[in-house]
Amino acid sequence: MDAPSNEPLRELIARQQIYDALMRYCRGVDRLDREMMLSAYHPGARDNHGSFDGPVEDFVEWVIQRHRDQIISCTHLVGNVFIKFEGDVAYCESYVIGMHRLAINGVLQDMTGAARYVDRFEVRDGNWKIADRFVVFDKDRLDPVVGQWNGPLTQELLKGTRDGQDASYRYF
Repeated sequence: MDAPSNEPLRELIARQQIYDALMRYCRGVDRLDREMMLSAYHPGARDNHGSFDGPVEDFVEWVIQRHRDQIISCTHLVGNVFIKFEGDVAYCESYVIGMHRLAINGVLQDMTGAARYVDRFEVRDGNWKIADRFVVFDKDRLDPVVGQWNGPLTQELLKGTRDGQDASYRYF
């Protein structure tokens, strides 16, 4: 009788590492955390976000500069994640909803965008990270903020920040 293969366990671990990298990237963008964003990629990886196409190290700086100047708050949600393995390479398509609060001509706006991250992950030294990414745009919507709830619940909640002072850094 043949010994059971460890391949299903290796794939399960790889899937979790890939998912964790996706989560680190999104959290890094939302908190403008340079190291968190970079931790999702292998050094020298490429990222093509349309108006930026180049090395991840430059991409992260581009995101931070653009967001600090234009985006008040940002939330990324990842939905469907489809992964196909070919040895030490995995191809991954992740559906993403990004919600951005910005001011245009002094008027608060909410932009919601639907896109897909199409990634090539590679395992190096036991770590699955992004080696190449391009973003596929599906749709977006821009809405003026016509009101905000200002009740007792929202007044008492901690307010999110886009830096290391955010309350979540107490634990992460």
